Amino acid sequence: MTTAELSKATAEFDSEFVGKTFKKPTAAQKTRLARAKRKRGRPQLGQGVRVISVSIEKDLLRAVDKLAKKKKAKRAELITFGLQAILNGEVPITMH
Repeated sequence: MTTAELSKATAEFDSEFVGKTFKKPTAAQKTRLARAKRKRGRPQLGQGVRVISVSIEKDLLRAVDKLAKKKKAKRAELITFGLQAILNGEVPITMH
């Protein structure tokens, strides 16, 4: 491409505010843009998740984090697994 051809091909970008020449996005384009902007987040399991605040002893939390790292899992996954085991009766509950 010669300099003259390049200049002709890119002339439209020399003016300011080229964005004003754009058309309004269609509904399909708006949907695609919204999907692209959406944060990935955790995949929905069952009816979705709800974030809660729970107090847990520091030593127990360190042990959970250590096991999660060893198993290459997330802390929330281990806690969910433990709660499901209790609810399914696989692990007896003893209160002191």
